Amino acid sequence: MTAPIPRDLPDLPAVPGMTPALLSSSAPARAVVPPVHRPLAAAYRLVLALLATGAVLVEALLGSPARVLSHFAVQSTVLLALVMFASARRAWSARHPLPGAVTGATLLYVVTAALVHHVLPRFPLTSGITDASWPATLADHTLHTVLPLAAVLDWLLLTPPARTHLRQAATWMLYPLAYLAFTLTRGELLPGSPARYLYPFLDVARHGYKSVLANALLLGLAFYTLAVLVVGLDHTRPNPVRRRSKTGFRL
Repeated sequence: MTAPIPRDLPDLPAVPGMTPALLSSSAPARAVVPPVHRPLAAAYRLVLALLATGAVLVEALLGSPARVLSHFAVQSTVLLALVMFASARRAWSARHPLPGAVTGATLLYVVTAALVHHVLPRFPLTSGITDASWPATLADHTLHTVLPLAAVLDWLLLTPPARTHLRQAATWMLYPLAYLAFTLTRGELLPGSPARYLYPFLDVARHGYKSVLANALLLGLAFYTLAVLVVGLDHTRPNPVRRRSKTGFRL
C-alpha cells in the first residue's frame, strides 16, 4: 500500500527574482499558436506556382532549354514555383509556413531580376529569346512583371513576418556569387560560341575582367541593399495572418 497524499499542502514561500516555469517559458510563437487552414492563400499560391511553371516552360520551348535555364531570372522563377507549391500545400493543410529565410530569399531573387530587367533595359536579365510571337511576349511579361508583383503581394498580404536577421541578408548573397562564378566559367568553356556570356555587362571578351568585376560589384551592392530592405520590412510590417480565439482575442 502507498501512503495517502495529503490534500492540504502548505504554500511554498516566494523567492525574490524567481517566476514560475510556465511564465518564463521561451517557446517560440509558432509553437504556441496553432496554424490555421487558409484556403484562399493556398489557391492564390497555387495559381502563382502554375503561372511561374508555365512561363518557364514557354521560355524553354521557344528557345534553347540549356541556355534558358542558365539565366538568373528563369532560375529564380523556378525557385518561386517550388516555394509557392510548398506554401500552398502548407496553407491548405494548416501547417506552419516555410522558414522566413526561404521565402525572403525567393522574394529577393525574383524582385532583383525584375528590377534589373526594367531599370537597365540595355542589360536585361532575360532568357535571351529573340522570338517576337505573342506566347514569347506573354511569357516574358509574366516572368519579369506579373510574377514579381504577385510574389510581393503574397509576402506582404499573406505571409506572416518571420523576423529574419541581418546575417541572413549576407547568406542570401551566396547564390548571386555562385551564379557569377557559373556565368564566367561558362563563358570560358565556350570560347567559340556567340552566346558564351549570358549578359552584356558580364562579357569578358568585350569589356575585360576589370570592367566586368566592377559591374558585378555595383550590382552586388544593390543586391545586398535590397536584401537589407527585405529584412527591415519583415520587422516592421504587420502580421496579415490572424486567428480569433474562442474568447474573442486575436492570436
